Amino acid sequence: MLRKYLFFDLDGTLTDPMEGITRSVEYALRHFGIEVADRRELCPFIGPPLADSFRERYGMDDADTAAAIAKMREYFVPKGIFENELYPGIPELLADTAAAGCANVMATSKPEPFARRIAEHFDIARHFRLIAGSALDGARTTKTEVIRHALAQLGIAPEEAVMIGDRRYDIEGAAATGLDSVAVGWGYAAPGELEAARPGHFAADVDALRKLLLGTDTFRPKKAVIRKI
Repeated sequence: MLRKYLFFDLDGTLTDPMEGITRSVEYALRHFGIEVADRRELCPFIGPPLADSFRERYGMDDADTAAAIAKMREYFVPKGIFENELYPGIPELLADTAAAGCANVMATSKPEPFARRIAEHFDIARHFRLIAGSALDGARTTKTEVIRHALAQLGIAPEEAVMIGDRRYDIEGAAATGLDSVAVGWGYAAPGELEAARPGHFAADVDALRKLLLGTDTFRPKKAVIRKI
């Protein structure tokens, strides 16, 4: 067992939220008269805090950023949140790590109420000791802040946990809080992004991640589990 407490990112690690997030961002941008030719251009919004993405990619000030996030949630909350799917093998992985005595923790920059709805929708909430996310009021937004919040909620030391994610924000957040880290080979990292972040470990696929976390032989489910909405 790599660590007892396994901190999992959500978007791009446990689920593929591309359709819901890009449609939600597209909806928000139209409010400002911005049209996007290909929604795949909006994939960089998957992972980092939304406010940072709107500021950095579209030069929005604080007022416009707040308005963009509010417009995005008009689409995301009733519909986009479920335009999402689990990556194959993730439900089995979470069940196996929990059965092995690990404490699964979700640590996501997505607002905590939304993360919980997604976990309950896909019936994986039961595998988590804690679901920790950002605060809707903006008081807790970065991955570093979310990890610190989760550590405090659990009352554990950083060396007891490992952060698992698909973007540099996961790896950098782990480094800033003293956690070990695992970068995964799926998700939405740009070329070279994870290598530059220097994770403690790398798992190319879910089988490799399972072996790394549990020290067991690779596992392949007989049938991949993907739930599309």
